[in-house]
Amino acid sequence: MTNSRSTSAPLRTPPVQAGQPPAAAGLPPIQQHVRLTFDYAVHFTRGLFDVENPLLHDVIHSSNADPRALFVIDAGVADAHPNLLGSLEAYCQKHDIELAGPTLLIPGGEQSKNNPRHLNTLYDAIHAVRLCRHSFLVVIGGGAVIDLAGYAAATAHRGIRLIRVPTTVLAQNDSAVGVKNSVNAFGRKNFLGTFAPPVAVLNDSNFLATLADRDWVAGISEGIKVSLIKDAPFFDAIERNAPLLVQRDTPAMLQLIHRCAQLHVEHIGTGGDPFESGSSRPLDFGHWAAHKLEQMTDHRLRHGEAVSIGMALDATYSHQAGLLSELDWRRVLTVLSNCSLPIYAPELERGLDSPADFNSILHGLEEFREHLGGQLTITLLKGIGQGIEVHAMDVERVRSSVAALREFTHQTEHPTQSSAA
Repeated sequence: MTNSRSTSAPLRTPPVQAGQPPAAAGLPPIQQHVRLTFDYAVHFTRGLFDVENPLLHDVIHSSNADPRALFVIDAGVADAHPNLLGSLEAYCQKHDIELAGPTLLIPGGEQSKNNPRHLNTLYDAIHAVRLCRHSFLVVIGGGAVIDLAGYAAATAHRGIRLIRVPTTVLAQNDSAVGVKNSVNAFGRKNFLGTFAPPVAVLNDSNFLATLADRDWVAGISEGIKVSLIKDAPFFDAIERNAPLLVQRDTPAMLQLIHRCAQLHVEHIGTGGDPFESGSSRPLDFGHWAAHKLEQMTDHRLRHGEAVSIGMALDATYSHQAGLLSELDWRRVLTVLSNCSLPIYAPELERGLDSPADFNSILHGLEEFREHLGGQLTITLLKGIGQGIEVHAMDVERVRSSVAALREFTHQTEHPTQSSAA
């Protein structure tokens, strides 16, 4: 009896084209294009946890997900709204939302992002209550706590559904409406982070009423920022409404928040690089210096205050580089000042002769470049509402811009007295 053997044709190696590296074992690469679509809404409401308000119910129950939610609250918000915990529990009971565990209180401000203990607290809670990728993490607070909770949600199980309830002007118009989540590490702001969109952003105007004046004003800077690079009529409106904004006029502020959030979301959705895979960060106008100033002042400056100073510096640089007219330069600084925002800090002058010094404001340029990698890309202004990208900053011009800001600040604080009788 003889054995039969297959006579199938031998595997042939595809020919290697000239100029192409040979594939391992003669096998060609497999190329696949993956297209992703994300949808989320930024809602505007009042009294989110009023049992008659259906918004949170609709967001959770319309997703065909597990209606279990773990709530994380900024401790400062809980202090300012002593009835919040009770209202939240009553709302969940009324609307068939299961509380997955005890509500967590996290200290607000950058301390929440600086201390790994707070991140571990969130991970421990997510693990203890067995949240899964069909459950919800609902975070209520300012931008720092929202960043922290978003990072925990994005990395636990590779992604738990996140609902953001921002409670400050800056969070409602900027930091909470985007797709970034982060914590600080190695002395760097946002060194660890993810790009992960939320399920929804729920802006409740009631939370703004208890903000300190300083936090109310700080959030205006992000509205000014996006108007300067994208929308001149919006800048005109802020210029007109500056007295109302400073006097805490709620309708004026809500209009600013809505337009600012709209411009941010539109850029993320239509700008072509939502996860910043390139070197361009137009929405971070003024931020190279702002992030460094936050470090240098040990976060004595609020983020919005540091952004204001950073914008003033880059507007001054734009003017000195011949991009921005003197009239527009003065308008920018005047609007910032009229909104009670700072345009100068002494730390700007630290280490100006030593760009490589970590404690120099100029080191912020390298940190800004390193954060994305690739080519340094800074947004400057060539007009109100017209941003322009450059790939180098002249150190001497930065120094002269700092000096010009100092002089402008001195003149506005101590105006020259008229010599007329």
